[in-house]
Amino acid sequence: MLLSLVVHTYSLRYWLPAAVMLGTAPAYLLTWSAWRLLSTVLPSRLYHTVDDCVYSVYQSMVLFFFENYTGVEIVIYGDIPKKENVVYLSNHQSTTDWIIADMLAIRQNALGHVRYVLKDGLKWLPLYGWYFSQHGGVYVKRSANFDEKAMKKKLSSQTKLGTPMYLVIFPEGTRYNPEFQKVINDSQAFAAKEGLAVLKHVLTPRMKASHVAIETMKEHLDAVYDITVAYEGKLTAAGQRHPAPTMPEFLCKECPRVHIHFNRLDMREIPVEPVFFRRWLHERFEIKDKLLTTFYDSEDPEKKCRFPGESQKSPLNLTKTLPSLLILGGLTLPMLLTESGRKLYLNTWLYGTLIGWVWVSVSP
Repeated sequence: MLLSLVVHTYSLRYWLPAAVMLGTAPAYLLTWSAWRLLSTVLPSRLYHTVDDCVYSVYQSMVLFFFENYTGVEIVIYGDIPKKENVVYLSNHQSTTDWIIADMLAIRQNALGHVRYVLKDGLKWLPLYGWYFSQHGGVYVKRSANFDEKAMKKKLSSQTKLGTPMYLVIFPEGTRYNPEFQKVINDSQAFAAKEGLAVLKHVLTPRMKASHVAIETMKEHLDAVYDITVAYEGKLTAAGQRHPAPTMPEFLCKECPRVHIHFNRLDMREIPVEPVFFRRWLHERFEIKDKLLTTFYDSEDPEKKCRFPGESQKSPLNLTKTLPSLLILGGLTLPMLLTESGRKLYLNTWLYGTLIGWVWVSVSP
C-alpha cells in the first residue's frame, strides 16, 4: 500500500504538469486561430508581432514547469547578449534540449522569436505539429530526402518580412545516447572515413540544414550561438555517463542542474563555401566534445561536472512564467465547466488535428 502510494505520488510529479501543458493547447490554438482570422486584413508584420507575443505566453507557461516547478538550477558559462537575430546550434542528447533553448531565449526577452528546425515526422503531432510550422518552424528530412529548396523558400519569406529570428538547430540530427553504441560507432566510423576528428561525447554533425539556414538568412542574422549543454546527475558511481534525462524524468526533478556553455560567433567568422563550412562546423563540435570530456571524464574533482571558465547561476523569476500559467488556465477552465465548452474543447483536439494533418501533408 505504501509503495503504491509512493509510486502514484512520483508519477504525479510528471503527469500533473504534462496534463496542464497539453490540456491548455486547445484554448491556446483557438486564441491563435481567432487572431489569425482577424489578421488576414492586417499587415503581415503585425500578424507576426502578435503571434510572437501569443507564442511567448504558451512557452513561458512551459518554462514555469520546467524551471520553477522542478527547481532546477541553471548554470551559464559566458555572457548572454541582448535580443538579436540568431541561429542557435547545440549538441543534442534529450527531448529536453528543446526547452533549454527556451531557457536562454526568455533570459534575452526573445522567447516569442524561437523557431525550430524539426524532424519531418514531428509535423504529425496533434495540434502542435501544424502550429510549429505556422509559427515559422521548418520540417526537414534526412540525407538524400532533404528539401533544400523548400527550406530556403520558407526562411527567405520570413527574412523579407523582417521576422525576428531565433532559429534552433541540432546539427547531429539524432540524439546522442551513450547506451546506443551502434549509433556512436557508425558516427565515429563516418568521421574517420571523411578524414574528420573522431568525437566521443557528441555525434558527427550534419551540415545541410545549418548551412542552408545561415546562408539564406546571413543578411538578417546578427550572430550564431554555439551552445553546449550538460545535465548534472547523469554519472554512475563508477563515473560512466548515463543518458540525459527525458522530459518526464526532468519534470520528476531528476536533474539538479543544467550547465549551459554559451559562445557567440560573429557572422564574419563563418565560411560560406560548403566544403569549408562543413570543416568549420565539425571544428565547433570538436570544441563541444572537449568541453563534455572535461565535464564527464575529468579526474580532477574541481573540474568534473562543470565547464571551464567562470559561471553564474541564473534563476528565473516567477513573474516571468506564472502570469502565463494563470492566463492559459483562465482560458481553459471555463471551457471544461460547461457542456458546450467541453464539446468545443474536444472538437478542437479532433478537428484541429485533422485540419493540421491535411495542411502539413500538402504544404512543403
